[in-house]
Amino acid sequence: MKQRCLWFILPLICVAGAFAQDPGAALAALPQSKDYVLKRASSYDRSGGNADNRQIAAGETLALLDEAGPGLVGHIWITIASRDPHHLKALVLRMYWDGEATPSVEAPIGDFFGLGLGEYFLYQSTPLLVAPEKALNCFFPMPFQKHARITVTNEGSEKVDAFYFNIDYRSYPRPLPADTLYFHAQYRQAAPNKGWTNQWQSNGDALVNQKKNLTGEDNYVWLEATGRGHFVGVTMSVLENQDGWWGEGDDMFFIDGETTPSINGTGSEDYFSGAWDFGSHPFSYPLFGAPVKGDESAGSRSSVYRFHLDSPIPFTKSLRATIEHGHANVRSDNYFSVAYWYQTEPHGAFPSLPPLDQRIPRLYSVGGPGNAGK
Repeated sequence: MKQRCLWFILPLICVAGAFAQDPGAALAALPQSKDYVLKRASSYDRSGGNADNRQIAAGETLALLDEAGPGLVGHIWITIASRDPHHLKALVLRMYWDGEATPSVEAPIGDFFGLGLGEYFLYQSTPLLVAPEKALNCFFPMPFQKHARITVTNEGSEKVDAFYFNIDYRSYPRPLPADTLYFHAQYRQAAPNKGWTNQWQSNGDALVNQKKNLTGEDNYVWLEATGRGHFVGVTMSVLENQDGWWGEGDDMFFIDGETTPSINGTGSEDYFSGAWDFGSHPFSYPLFGAPVKGDESAGSRSSVYRFHLDSPIPFTKSLRATIEHGHANVRSDNYFSVAYWYQTEPHGAFPSLPPLDQRIPRLYSVGGPGNAGK
C-alpha cells in the first residue's frame, strides 16, 4: 500500500483506524507530499483585535462552516463561556453535506463530544477528546464532495456570552473517490428507559435472570440506519433511577434486516471493554472508556464510549444497533447517546430531537429498588 493511500485514495475513515492501531503511521506519512490546501474556519476577530469569539442569542443559529468542496473536515475545536448551566444540552450541533435538506449530524453539542449528562469532564479517546479547560475536540474525518455546512443553534433562553471555534479542513483540487462515505452522528435518549417490571429487588433475582431476550425487543436503540455504510462507535451516558448495577444489558447488532443479532455481547461493561462493573475508578483509552463511573444507586451517573476504529461494523442495506437496559430490559434508567457512522446518501430520517426540557437529565419516578419514594 502506498503511504498516500492512508490519506486520500482509500475510504477516509481508514485514517483514524490506522492511527488508532499504529500511531507511527501518521509519522511515517509525513514525508509524503500532500495534494490539498489546508484551510480554517474560525471565530477570530476580523478587525485584528482580540475579541476572538461569537455571541449566540437565544434562538439564534451560528454558521461555523459554509464552504464549497471537495474537501474534508479534519479537526473541530470548540470552547464555550455561558451562564446557562444547561448550555451543553441547549446548543445543538448540525452538519449538512452537499446541500442536503436534513442534517447528517444532529446532537446537543455536549452529547456530540461525549458529555451526555450536561456536565464537563476530561477524557481522551482517538476521535473525541475533552481537554482542560472545557476544550472540546473532534478528529473524525468528515469528507464532502460539493459543500459543507456546520451550524450551532441556541435552543436555550440565555445568550451564549462567548463561543470560540476553529475548524480545520482540507480543500482538494479534484473530486474525492466515488465510493467515499459521509460522516453521520445521531442523538437519541430514553428518559426514562422503562423496564418491563419494577417488581424486583436485585439484578440476581430469578424473575430477572430467567427472562429471555433473543430478538432485542424493547432494547435501547443507538441507531437505525438505511443505506450502505459502517458503524464506528457510540458515546452513552446513564442516570440511574434505580439502585443496583445498570450494566447487565447485552449489546445487539442487527445487520441488513436480521431478526436475531449476528453480533451479541455479554454485558454493558463488556461492550465498552471494561469488566466487573468497571472496577473502582473511571478510565479512558483510545477506543473505549468509562470516564465517569457512578456507584450502584439511584441518582448515580456514568458516561462511557466505544469506538470501532479497529473494525467498523459494515452494513449494505440497514443497521439496527442496540443495547439492553438491564438484563432483558428490566431496568428503568435514563439513557442519552450519540451514534457515529459513515454511509452513502441519502440517509434515513432521524428521530425528532426532544425539546430542551426533556434533554436535561433528572430522576424519574419509576418504582423499583431505591425509587419507591421518588
